Amino acid sequence: METLEDLITATLAQPVPREIIAMADHVRANHEGVVAVLAYGSCLRGVATSESLIDLYVLTSNLIGVSRNAVSRMACAVVPPNVHYAELGQTRAKYAVLPLALFTKWMRADNPYFWARFAQPTALVYGASPPVVAALSEAVRTTYANARGLGETADPLAAWGQGFAATYATELRAETVSRAASIVAANQDYYRKAALLLGDIAPAPANWPLRRITGKLWSIARLTKAAFTFTGGADYLAWKIERHSGQKIELTNWQRRHPIIAGLTLLPKLLRRGAIR
Repeated sequence: METLEDLITATLAQPVPREIIAMADHVRANHEGVVAVLAYGSCLRGVATSESLIDLYVLTSNLIGVSRNAVSRMACAVVPPNVHYAELGQTRAKYAVLPLALFTKWMRADNPYFWARFAQPTALVYGASPPVVAALSEAVRTTYANARGLGETADPLAAWGQGFAATYATELRAETVSRAASIVAANQDYYRKAALLLGDIAPAPANWPLRRITGKLWSIARLTKAAFTFTGGADYLAWKIERHSGQKIELTNWQRRHPIIAGLTLLPKLLRRGAIR
């Protein structure tokens, strides 16, 4: 009898474009003690690597592998993950780094930042799968239980969609909540099978208005931290906002040199223009 863990194992083994494998090898070389590299996001939903950023998660055995800088390691422990930008030939990537143990811990947190992402189909590009399977299985359980807690629906795809829409609203994101439906539509068989394997999992009640407030505070904290740990972060954010909202952000050289001050001054404008929510 198939289990949720079987579904996750099969999904992790899915083939990925060679550009993703090459990028994973490239970024893995920058960190010690890497135990796994995961690929997720739009490039696994049929978007060409030339048209989007490759999204990767680099999981390490401990904080030492996150960074050689002690302050950066501490920042990851307090506000995970640390995010970086990388280029290899004509491809670009945004990759996050954090220890596997911390990654696993956040799959049960009240904040959906991690579990909402990794309830979605993910590929294992490098490393051993058992601990990753356990973490991602927990992400699927947590996400679907929270989705069911939003209201009973007979359609599992509708439940997944309303769950992802709710989690989108807990972050400062350029994408609209309608994007949640497209995420489910891109992998309907996966979400139907996951719901079937989860059966009548108990709905998880949650204070979503409070989650939206605390989630946006977490987003601000991550953006602030990124000013110190994310090389090329300002350009990445501008690209991301334009790609998903159509709102073009012109950055000056001064803004690139002073990302925290620039971010604080740009935030009200971005909110007014609907570039982030």
